[in-house]
Amino acid sequence: MNRIWNWLAALTLVAGFATVAVAEVAPDALVKSTAEDVLAVVKTDKDIQAGNQSKIFALAEEKILPNFNFDRVSRLVLGKAWSKASPEQKEAFQQEFRSLLLRTYATALSKYRNQTIEYKPFRAQPDETDVKVKTQILQQGGQPVAVDYSLEKSGDSWKVYDITIEGVSLVTNYRGQFNTEIRQGGLDGLIQKLAAKNRDSNK
Repeated sequence: MNRIWNWLAALTLVAGFATVAVAEVAPDALVKSTAEDVLAVVKTDKDIQAGNQSKIFALAEEKILPNFNFDRVSRLVLGKAWSKASPEQKEAFQQEFRSLLLRTYATALSKYRNQTIEYKPFRAQPDETDVKVKTQILQQGGQPVAVDYSLEKSGDSWKVYDITIEGVSLVTNYRGQFNTEIRQGGLDGLIQKLAAKNRDSNK
């Protein structure tokens, strides 16, 4: 994944999906209210701004990953390989992929530099369970970056399962990378490579 695309994807997730303790919130309202909440923390926490890794990881762990439909994300990025995988392989992949995403989002938190978010008008039918929330990332001295969040309703809450940045899907991007690794070394080879990257990042 292109490095700029990677951190932008993470930044938009950081901005958009903190945990909200309410029974049900419309997806566009969820994005807007939680963006303000999370960015307020990033802007005021001197330790996070200074790159304190433990605080960055804790914030990402608490505010971001719980808002994923992680089973669906895993199925989508592995494609056919998911249906052929053993329960042990699925568990191992999810553990390493989750760690990869966590590291990506934590990195994005440390790189936040006062970007702002513009929210597009949201249109959806009351009974819809799969929607998109459209936004733009505004950067000083740069062009706006279009970001679409794909969410599905899970029980009484909404969960994110994909992000599309300037027409490029996070799920599709990872699927392409992972399919290449699987063709070369099988699913076990992919899991081993993800595990190695995660170990190296912790050194």
